[in-house]
Amino acid sequence: MDFLDKRIEDYSQIFSDREPSLLKEIHDYTLQNVPQPRMLSGHLQGRFLSMISKIKRPKKILEIGTYTGYSALCMAEGLDEKGELITIDRDKSLYDKVSEFFNRSEYKNQIIQRLGNALDILSEFDEKFDLVFIDADKKNYKNYFNKVLPMVNPGGIILVDNVLWSGKVIDLEKHKDDKLTKVMDDFNRHIANNDQVTKMILPVRDGITIIIKNEK
Repeated sequence: MDFLDKRIEDYSQIFSDREPSLLKEIHDYTLQNVPQPRMLSGHLQGRFLSMISKIKRPKKILEIGTYTGYSALCMAEGLDEKGELITIDRDKSLYDKVSEFFNRSEYKNQIIQRLGNALDILSEFDEKFDLVFIDADKKNYKNYFNKVLPMVNPGGIILVDNVLWSGKVIDLEKHKDDKLTKVMDDFNRHIANNDQVTKMILPVRDGITIIIKNEK
């Protein structure tokens, strides 16, 4: 489901910052070579990720779900000059190509790629993050959120993608055969009922939730 008229989305892209050339290359490569290219953040959402990062100026960013590296590079645009971005993915087939993209960017010395099961890797961490982006396997969204919330600094931001699940979450009965629809609805309710955070769902592309960890 497209939540915006395509003409409105196109207009919004025209009058937003341009997509950097490397990101345009990643976009084109993904469309031509990678299964499920709709998973790519894309121009408008990418500028949103960049904007949030630039507002926050994080020293530590965590991404769960690297895919082809587009979203990581968008968030890296707002990194503190001594900051670090850790991105995790379990897809071995994309690792080398994504490394190539990262190494061609100005953030090559600030991005750390981790390959493997995100929950296992997160268990190794003993650090705090200012910005987190969750965009991986949906069945583990709640597990990822519960795992990373204690790792987020007060006032830190967690962004979660695909929370509207093509609009299916508004009609669970109609989509009862799609198990992930129920998973996403359960996740959204889990966040809504958490009093440790302030949250809102923004209907951009497939829906993105903005979560701020409360100061107290």
